[in-house]
Amino acid sequence: MSTEQQFCTFFVDGLFFGVEVHKVQEVIRYQGMTDVPLAPAEIGGLINLRGQIVTAIDLRKRLAMSERPDSEQPMNVVVRTGDGAVSLLVDEIGDVVEVADSTFEEVPDTLKGVGRDLIRGVYKLKERLLLLLDTERAIDIAGTTRPV
Repeated sequence: MSTEQQFCTFFVDGLFFGVEVHKVQEVIRYQGMTDVPLAPAEIGGLINLRGQIVTAIDLRKRLAMSERPDSEQPMNVVVRTGDGAVSLLVDEIGDVVEVADSTFEEVPDTLKGVGRDLIRGVYKLKERLLLLLDTERAIDIAGTTRPV
């Protein structure tokens, strides 16, 4: 018997991503950000979320994708981590979807680069693939900027 899981979905550069619902604190429209001097390019800035300072990570930059057009403002998917809340800057918010575990597949061999390290697998849906984002790795900017 197959079990099902729920995912909060969003789009980044036309790709359909999902994060486990239980990891999502909230989804909000664009918030003004404060730049962080000398921060890695993936850090979009800091947002004030009802008095809580939250780091915003630009998933386009984190996944080495093309720049977001200046005419478009990102949305925030705020996820809970062991160190507090972190915002993932995405292009567009999707829905909460329920998927069967039986539709899960490992990361395809065709996926190369940093994306391969940040995606845990894919779910085959009727209309598209749902890429399961590894939030712990996606927010671990320091782990990717250490000298080799």
